[in-house]
Amino acid sequence: MLKIAVQMDPLENININGDSTFALMLEAQARGYELFVYSVDTLSLCSNSNSKKITARGKNVTVQRVQGNHAQLGEEKTVVLNDFDILLMRQDPPFDMGYITATHLLEQIHGIGKDKVFVVNNPASVRNAPEKIFATLWPQIMPPTLITRDIIAIREFRAEYKDIIIKPLYGNGGIGVFRIREDDENLNSLLEMQFAASREPLMIQRYEPAVRKGDKRVILVDGEPIGAINRVPQKGDLRSNMHVGGVAVKVELTQRDKEICKIIGPTLKQQGLIFVGIDVLGDYLTEINVTSPTGLQELDRFNQINSAAMIWDVINSYVR
Repeated sequence: MLKIAVQMDPLENININGDSTFALMLEAQARGYELFVYSVDTLSLCSNSNSKKITARGKNVTVQRVQGNHAQLGEEKTVVLNDFDILLMRQDPPFDMGYITATHLLEQIHGIGKDKVFVVNNPASVRNAPEKIFATLWPQIMPPTLITRDIIAIREFRAEYKDIIIKPLYGNGGIGVFRIREDDENLNSLLEMQFAASREPLMIQRYEPAVRKGDKRVILVDGEPIGAINRVPQKGDLRSNMHVGGVAVKVELTQRDKEICKIIGPTLKQQGLIFVGIDVLGDYLTEINVTSPTGLQELDRFNQINSAAMIWDVINSYVR
């Protein structure tokens, strides 16, 4: 029996009909795997002259698709993560120093064999692939993009492209995303507010009218696309993220979607990024989500597939 550790946000608070981690856990349990869940806040490294171990405090769990009674948790205990076969790193961003520290700790035990646990996705690759920056490796398939804290550079970018989107570089879920048109007088105030709140740069992109038709989430498994959903924004909101009310609808992969996947897929596979969700707006790649991608349950409902099973099949092919 494979032993699976799941590093995630509180299991008690998830939406069982939309959470991708829950889908992965249900499939793992159906295969007879043992499940253990813990919070990243309990992750510890303890070392002395004789030994070093990475531990976490959490609970064994069984799951079921029953609203309000979806998890039966055992007694809390501290475990050595090296004793597990597979670890799913599935806590949500933000991609901050806490997240980065967790990748450093898990990198020390990631692998296959004695005293190793196979971490999905590869923690070193996750650390090196913050979602908005990672996509800029392929400028030929992105909309015009600027990453900076330089106010003059941002003004010049707007002067060139007229209609722009400004968003936090390390944010998630559509929070803090603004559209600024050529004649909008709020640009300076917005930048002052953003830079007063954080030392991080911003991402600025040309506004793409295609967002009104939806922002496509394409799921890739081991570098290959298995399907897509379209996330359509609510009326009066440019953000299509499901966290802020975007509605998922059925959509087919276009030839352009497949071209984008063919360009980025080999790099994803080579870097051990097994479960990835990319965002495609019209003809353009906008983000590559490697930290805690979503969309599996929606994809399954639209296409009558079992995407979690596809992911576990790939993980097992590496572990074997």
